Amino acid sequence: MNLADYRSSPKEQERLTSLMELLPANAKTALDAGARDGFISRVLADSIESVTALDLETPEVDDARVHCVQGDITAMEFPDSSFDLVLCAQVLEHLPDEMLACACNELTRVSSQYLLIGVPFKQDLMAGRTTCQQCGGTNPPWGHVNSFDERRLLDLFPGCEFIRQSFAGSRGRGTNALACFLTDAAGNPNGTYEQEEPCVHCGAALGGPPTSDLLEKALLKAANFAKHTLTRSSALSSYWIHMLLEKRTT
Repeated sequence: MNLADYRSSPKEQERLTSLMELLPANAKTALDAGARDGFISRVLADSIESVTALDLETPEVDDARVHCVQGDITAMEFPDSSFDLVLCAQVLEHLPDEMLACACNELTRVSSQYLLIGVPFKQDLMAGRTTCQQCGGTNPPWGHVNSFDERRLLDLFPGCEFIRQSFAGSRGRGTNALACFLTDAAGNPNGTYEQEEPCVHCGAALGGPPTSDLLEKALLKAANFAKHTLTRSSALSSYWIHMLLEKRTT
């Protein structure tokens, strides 16, 4: 699926609606931290007077209402309290632990009042893994190296108060340690190889899934059996959590 089709998909539209429902009414300036293609930046500009889109490479946003800048959310060059609202969605799950706290501190620092954060909710990082065809390293799905619930998300922003939250999407059952071990041994042929994110170990593009031999097919069959017999819960849960926070003034 190309990016335009993904952005117009029902799943993505549900995520966007859930996120935008939390926008504070009194924000006049906003930072979209980790803007990528500027999709959310353009939507923000419909409601907020001044929008800045930031990413590691300067975003290319064909909208005169959006100011695009290059920057790293772990070390932003904006002064303290530069924006009424700082929005960061689909970013924190990609940051390793040594960068995560730093990024959250920076997001809080440049906000004068609000933060709106979106991350996957309780994602099972053992499910959907990939194997890099260059270095052989095992990768988490979609390059997500972090999993979040409400408590962990709040703990990352100790200088803020919770206002409200919303959820979007749904995911089925995860997996278990035995099924994960067997799937890794089979080469992870059913992983998220369509992702844009490179290998977290060597930085190479993941490419397509590997071709499985008879042994690997047998291992994958055993993994599927283990997944469906040993995974404790098959209940659906939300895919995304969005949380609006307000920065403490003291």
